[in-house]
Amino acid sequence: MLFGKLLPREGNFFEMFNQHADRIVEAARAFAQLVANYNDPHLREQYNRDVDNAERAADRVTHDVNRMLHKTFITPIDRDQIHKLINTMDDVCDLIQDSAETMALYDVRFMTEEITRLTDLSVKCCDRLKEAVYMIGKLADPATAEAALKTCEEIDKLESDADRVMRSAMSKLFREEPDVRELIKLKAIYELLETITDKCEDVANVIEGIILEHS
Repeated sequence: MLFGKLLPREGNFFEMFNQHADRIVEAARAFAQLVANYNDPHLREQYNRDVDNAERAADRVTHDVNRMLHKTFITPIDRDQIHKLINTMDDVCDLIQDSAETMALYDVRFMTEEITRLTDLSVKCCDRLKEAVYMIGKLADPATAEAALKTCEEIDKLESDADRVMRSAMSKLFREEPDVRELIKLKAIYELLETITDKCEDVANVIEGIILEHS
């Protein structure tokens, strides 16, 4: 019994992954509300704070996972996979916060249709990411593993949709925007929003690797 107490215990990594995924969705939905209510300065500030709060909470979970990883002798999946998964997930939350901050720093005056469409695709990607993450702890079940793979495929398709919106947005921007400063601002926002979906796809790729290795 004494020897058993001395052994490092397996941490509940799956639960922490789920907590982080919750914060990602929270940040994404707050950002979507920021975009939808951009013309109201009070609501804009409120949703900016909500994004910041979700990102800071996600950072704390990431810190806890990385700290536990160093203390845990036996991990439920490969240590490198745990490290890569949580830090790539944290990149998603960071990009959402970066997008909100950039809008404020660049003093973007209005939301375009393309920003709205890219935001919608980002939220959908984050929702699917959460679904896939919640399945990681149950991959021993073949049906769950298959469902997780399908969810990862959906993320890939959404990322491809965002690529197409991005290309169309850039084409329209360079053809129709006469103000160079506005062009630079909007180009930066489009690129950040598209990168959110890219990073969600990176998370999906990590999850796919976990599934193929452990199912």
